[in-house]
Amino acid sequence: MASLQISSMHLSSFSFKRKHVTVSKFRPMPLLVPKISARNSFQTNGSIDTNPFEENVKPKTLYDESIRNLDTPNNKNKTTTTTTKFLAILEFVTDRIEMHHNVGEQRDNWNILLLNSITMITLSATTMSGLAATCPGSGAPLLALKLSSTLLFCAATGLQLVMNKIQPSQLAEEQRNATRLFKCLQTKMEGTVALGSPSEEDVNDVIERVLALDRAYPLPLLGAMIEKFPEKFEPVVWWPRPNKISQSHKGKREKMEEELMNGWSEELEMELREVVEVVKRKDFEDYERLGNMVLKMSKSLAMLGPLLMSIATIGSVFVENIGWWSWTYLVTLLAGSLGAIVNSFEHGGQVGMVFEMYRFCGGFLRLLEESVEATLEEKDMEKRENGEVFENKVAMQLGRSGFQLRELASKSASCRREGIAIDEFASKLF
Repeated sequence: MASLQISSMHLSSFSFKRKHVTVSKFRPMPLLVPKISARNSFQTNGSIDTNPFEENVKPKTLYDESIRNLDTPNNKNKTTTTTTKFLAILEFVTDRIEMHHNVGEQRDNWNILLLNSITMITLSATTMSGLAATCPGSGAPLLALKLSSTLLFCAATGLQLVMNKIQPSQLAEEQRNATRLFKCLQTKMEGTVALGSPSEEDVNDVIERVLALDRAYPLPLLGAMIEKFPEKFEPVVWWPRPNKISQSHKGKREKMEEELMNGWSEELEMELREVVEVVKRKDFEDYERLGNMVLKMSKSLAMLGPLLMSIATIGSVFVENIGWWSWTYLVTLLAGSLGAIVNSFEHGGQVGMVFEMYRFCGGFLRLLEESVEATLEEKDMEKRENGEVFENKVAMQLGRSGFQLRELASKSASCRREGIAIDEFASKLF
């Protein structure tokens, strides 16, 4: 026990010596504080700033300068409110993406289920009419077959009328396009937030774009559904239309200097105008022709299918067991079979979806045309997007490179001078 006490005393004395030595090695160093004098200060608006750490401190980038300018309480509150609005709209856009995606899947299921149901009902009714024509006697079995086939034909006719009215394949394509466009808007908004605080103009622009998309691709069917059989082909418009240029901007434009101004030159403007002319004369006219052709086909099929089903329905009432060559028997079976074929071609081939695809492509070309014209009508070069960047964007939207776009413009100009039509489309994507 004594040995343990002695050892503990030695350990404590040893640790005390170690601590003393350790502390003695580190002596306190004097703290160097810069002296504040009137020489190091500078005057601002008659007052002396005695803070030497802010002397000659300049923002390194434009973003730092904008953040420094927004350092006042009023600007902070305004920026926070604008950003909150922008983020709230972004949340709604994300919700719209999910809504259009779900509705598109639902309407695609409508197309599949209704097509299969109508086809099976039509074939079943046709088979029953054939059995009724070959059924011996004229008792209850014949009456049951006739009634069953008539009811099935009536149900198939009603379902086909509804399906032709709403065109589920076109409805599904509308929602797919809306989902894609809302995703593009979401990506643009996220980029705006990542680059800095959005402005009030950004908020208003996004609201107009969301409302334009809602008008172009409505979710409800009753009262707001897009007309599936319009008088003529019209491209879909999913962007806010630009305001008309005021009369003060309609004067003669001064000739631009040859050097680049924000990436723009007179040669680049002429190139883009030639590209727009090609889009108008070739691409848009071709899509308009194809769209009108598909529209006529859709109208014809939508009328022919229910007409054949109505003939089969009436014929099934007069089917009698008087032999294989009964004209009512032949009419009923032929009309029912042709009705099933027409319905399968119309909705299995998704004619409505093809028509909506042409509407979307026409809208894409119309948007490209309007964006180029609106950019070229802007007088202030600094307010325009950079010319080289804009040229590359137009080229990529048409599936071309910048060199190919310039070749197309020169070819169009030479064809116009010679008075012949250009044999090439502007877009290589569609």
